[in-house]
Amino acid sequence: MLTNETKNRTWHGPVKMADTFFRRFKGLMLVRNVNYALVFILPAETKANASIHTFFMLRDIDVIWLDSSRRVVDFRTAGKWRLYAPKRAAKYIVEGPVGMIKVLEVEEGDLIDWSPTEEKGKAVPTKVSLPGKLSLTNHNGVAMTESLKDARVQRL
Repeated sequence: MLTNETKNRTWHGPVKMADTFFRRFKGLMLVRNVNYALVFILPAETKANASIHTFFMLRDIDVIWLDSSRRVVDFRTAGKWRLYAPKRAAKYIVEGPVGMIKVLEVEEGDLIDWSPTEEKGKAVPTKVSLPGKLSLTNHNGVAMTESLKDARVQRL
């Protein structure tokens, strides 16, 4: 969820973080359905670090540049296969689907905040012993669970 705290407006879509080199490098390239916002945390607050390209993008996107205090320094809808630089230095970039800027009613100077969507871990195979006559012999005795701490057997 993204929030324009200045105008008390909220965009309720999922939010993911691009907080590593690889995540920033990949960004939204080759994403067919941009239905989430991606918040880039840049290593330094500069115009050069905050410059972006939309090469290999399959859709236009909305982009919001924020300074270290999360104030909007620039924003726009970015077309595919172009280069963009913000008007002023930025520490964060928020990229998302076209329409996000309109929903948030973004203007320069607005204070933007976000709540990352909790990502569930991948399922891991684990052996499960079942009580009584229940059996997983047709399934090789393996069940899928998101974490080992979630693997519990309830007695009937």
